[in-house]
Formats: sequence, structure tokens, C-alpha cells
Amino acid sequence: MNYRFLIVDDHPLFRGALRLALTSPRNNTDIIEAGDIETAKSLIQEEADLDLLLLDLSLNGVGGLTGFVALRSLQASLPIAIISATDDPVTIRAALELGASGFISKSSGPDVIKEAVQTILDGGIWSPLADGDDDVLDPEMIELIRCIRKLTPQQARVLSMMADGMLNKQIAHELNVSEATIKAHVSAVLYKLGVESRTQAVIRLARFKEESMPSQSLM
Repeated sequence: MNYRFLIVDDHPLFRGALRLALTSPRNNTDIIEAGDIETAKSLIQEEADLDLLLLDLSLNGVGGLTGFVALRSLQASLPIAIISATDDPVTIRAALELGASGFISKSSGPDVIKEAVQTILDGGIWSPLADGDDDVLDPEMIELIRCIRKLTPQQARVLSMMADGMLNKQIAHELNVSEATIKAHVSAVLYKLGVESRTQAVIRLARFKEESMPSQSLM
């Protein structure tokens, strides 16, 4: 089998270790790497034949699941596996509910990583959650995830750009659409998130960053 993977992690040593774990003499594996979210965005839009994206949650400048939301909006059909040292049940469940195809702890050995990746490639979901870990999200987080999942890919892109501090005019230029179209997207985003302003929308999205901080309690 021929596979193409994109590893997004800001630690070169870990990217190298993950590359070794994913390389198999039985498969022709092509692996590309990105050390930051902006490079990852460019690669996702340039590479149409990716089979899997492996995303670290603690990228410099973009923490938590906000990076996942941003990347998933670019190519909704691309499976994304979270691979992180922050592997508490709250973070894992939030990632899976948002649509991640798996969650792999950075403490996993090479054999576990290979098994997880193969499970995802075969169409399954990889989760390290134990029995009793299914109901760890508070009602506010469950509602937020429900709202985020109602966004179209383009609306999710607009939300992530809003979170980056971009104005409507800048977003319109980036997406090559009219400013009126962006205003319509912004209105839809605010409605689906149940907020009245861009600031409130960005604050709601920032909750995903808080959820994957190492000190996060299990609520």
C-alpha cells in the first residue's frame, strides 16, 4: 500500500521519532512534516492526496483543539489523529467529539502508534479511553462542540481566521470571495454559536485551548 502522511509538530526530534515509527518495509510511506500551523495549512491545501494528518495539540502559538478546528475546516474528509502528551480523558473525549479519527498519547510505544494509525487507515477510531471515561465533558463543552459541528467547512475557516484577528476584508482577500460573503458567513457563525459578537465567538472557540492545558481538571 502507498500512504501519504502529514506530521504537524513543532519538535523536530519527535517528528523524526514518529517518522521512524510510521515507516514500514511493507508499505511505501511518504511522510511530509510541518513545524507550525501556518505551514500545515499550506500543505493541506497543496497536497490533495494525503491519507492521514497527525497533529500535536501544543504547537507554538496555537494551543489546544483550536488548531484542530482550523485544519479540519480546510479538508473535512482528511482523517486527523491527535498525538499529544496531554492525554487526560477530557481532552481525548473533546477531540473525538469534534471529529478526530483518533487520539494517540505521545507516551505510546512504536507498536501502539502503528496499530493506532492502521486502525484509522482502515476506517476505525482509535481511543485510549477506559470504561467510565465516556461522560467526562461538562454540559457547556458538550453544547459548544455541538455548535462547532454545525458549522460548514467554510464557516469554520472564517471562525479560525476571526480567532487569528483577521478583519472581514482580510478574510475575503484570503478566501478570494467578496466582503459581503464573509459578512454573511460571520453572521451564520455567530448564530450557530449562539453569540452576538465576533469577540464572544472567539472567546467560545478559545475554550478548546483551555481544555487541553496540562493542568485542566476533569470537572
